Amino acid sequence: MLADSVAEARYDPFAIYDPDILIASDPVEIDAPAMVVWNILTDMPRYGEWNPFCVWAQSTLEMGAPVYMRLVNYANPGSLSPNCEHICAFEPGRLLSWELLDSEAWPYPARRDQMIEELGPEKCRYQSTDAFTGPNGIHVMRFCGPWVTRAFNDSARALKARAEAMHRGEIT
Repeated sequence: MLADSVAEARYDPFAIYDPDILIASDPVEIDAPAMVVWNILTDMPRYGEWNPFCVWAQSTLEMGAPVYMRLVNYANPGSLSPNCEHICAFEPGRLLSWELLDSEAWPYPARRDQMIEELGPEKCRYQSTDAFTGPNGIHVMRFCGPWVTRAFNDSARALKARAEAMHRGEIT
């Protein structure tokens, strides 16, 4: 019985990270099965079809694998920023995470978590967080927090629209 409850424990960045360094999208309820949402999130070659923030992504999605991205730079409209992070969590239908580790060349570590919670056979909730960790986290939060929150909310709404359209059979 205890093993079952441990297996069902959900990853919760809100319980792990200081709220001063954690940004989050609004939770979005999606009228589609969790696996439809999961399949969209893991179909990186198609990100440019729906994601207004991460317009290009490539990864094998294996643990530790790089995730190469091109992100719309909300702080400098009209430009794209290259980004590379590494897969650190992969739980089909539930959690997709990547992180940027602390380094001397780039002392701004962060962890992005995309969480899916099944609410029923044809409904789920999606939320994305980014924790800006390390000694510079609070400074990154002050500079980037507002526009990253906006980018994550834009992406969550676009994910909802795509998942619901796919579930209705309007797109494949």
